[in-house]
Amino acid sequence: MKTLLLARHAKSDWGDPSVRDHDRPLNTRGMRDAPAMARRLLAEGVRVQHIVASTALRARTTADEYAAVFRMEVADEPALYAASARTILSVAAALPDDVDVAMLVGHNPGMADAVADLTGEFVDLPTCAVVECAVDVDAWAELIEGSGRLLRRCTPR
Repeated sequence: MKTLLLARHAKSDWGDPSVRDHDRPLNTRGMRDAPAMARRLLAEGVRVQHIVASTALRARTTADEYAAVFRMEVADEPALYAASARTILSVAAALPDDVDVAMLVGHNPGMADAVADLTGEFVDLPTCAVVECAVDVDAWAELIEGSGRLLRRCTPR
């Protein structure tokens, strides 16, 4: 059994229209919510072992906040930027097998679609939401659509 956390990046800053989408930073609320959500997960007993993030600044910054709380490095994955559910689940299927609890940090609508494909459940994923899924596999490469079960959905509010 593996546990996969699918996280949407925290709230980003739309204040400067000249900034490319990939380079948009977190806004004040995002900078507050991301570390608070990380601390909440830790307090609730989640023990993330591996974090993989989109290379977009807002996703990477969100992942860095989780990494600081869980005391680990973040692996960058360019394929998670604007990824489809299929791509997100492919990234998960490539995770190292010695990892039992992994988090992917990315974007909607891909993250919500990945939850639906993995668990059969449709969930709303506002910014900084995290969905925890139990995946009935021994190796990540066995992960397929429908192999997961939604354990919970956490939001910053």
